[in-house]
Amino acid sequence: MASSKNKKGLGRGIDAIFSEFEAIDENSETVVDLSIDDIRPNPYQPRKTFDEHALNELARSIEQNGVFQPIIVRESVNGFEIIAGERRFRASKIAKKTTIPAIIRPLSESGMMEIAVLENLQREDLTPLEEADAYQTLITKLNLTQEQVSQRLGKSRPYIANYLRLLNLPEETKKLVQSSKLSMGQARTLLSLKDKDQIDKLAKRAVEEDLTVRQLEQLATESKHDSKKKRKAVQKSPYIKATEDKLVERFDTPVSVKETRSGHGKLEIDFSNTDDLNRILDILGIHLD
Repeated sequence: MASSKNKKGLGRGIDAIFSEFEAIDENSETVVDLSIDDIRPNPYQPRKTFDEHALNELARSIEQNGVFQPIIVRESVNGFEIIAGERRFRASKIAKKTTIPAIIRPLSESGMMEIAVLENLQREDLTPLEEADAYQTLITKLNLTQEQVSQRLGKSRPYIANYLRLLNLPEETKKLVQSSKLSMGQARTLLSLKDKDQIDKLAKRAVEEDLTVRQLEQLATESKHDSKKKRKAVQKSPYIKATEDKLVERFDTPVSVKETRSGHGKLEIDFSNTDDLNRILDILGIHLD
């Protein structure tokens, strides 16, 4: 069970979700030994990597002392799915255990998914990409908007949006973020570039040369300027630039205002996915039937 401090950090949503557990009298529950072969990891587990050293240490403890705290599972078509305790489950497998103590609790599909995501969001060792995947899971599986996720977790919408933008990085750069070779700050800096090859190139250089965020910002700025020169972009007036800045602030996404010599122009507003497009439409007051 999460501490009250962690719950507060995630807003009121975590209390509402965990109330499904708290409504059950834990003293009346029975701990049963389940076959490890009948148990599957939570399909909504946002954590992609587990510390092997820590798992091996836990496995050695389990070999000597057993599993002190039962895992929590729910019954499924093909056995049982883990609600909480995947590290204990993995370590037990390493320790060659054939059974593990468990508590079986009824839980809906959506409830299981949300608990898995929220429980993991409380951990401090999630990578930025795992955190971004967790937010995206809440959006897609529960049909929530970014604003609803932010309210549910007690986070600001720009905070949520910044993490979700990481999912737009090219795969090679994502690997560097996932392995913690590239920081969240460095990744966000690279998102200012549109060319994926350029992003991968600078990401690799940032790791190889141990660049600071400020140094990377300078290189990204230089790359953008070089690209603009290659495209022979027309210098924008202070009015157009100020307009772009205001629109970027309003929509929290890259915006481009282009004007021609004839006085006509074009307004481009970037969006990363359908949810992001719906967010922009909400800001514009456009509601599609």
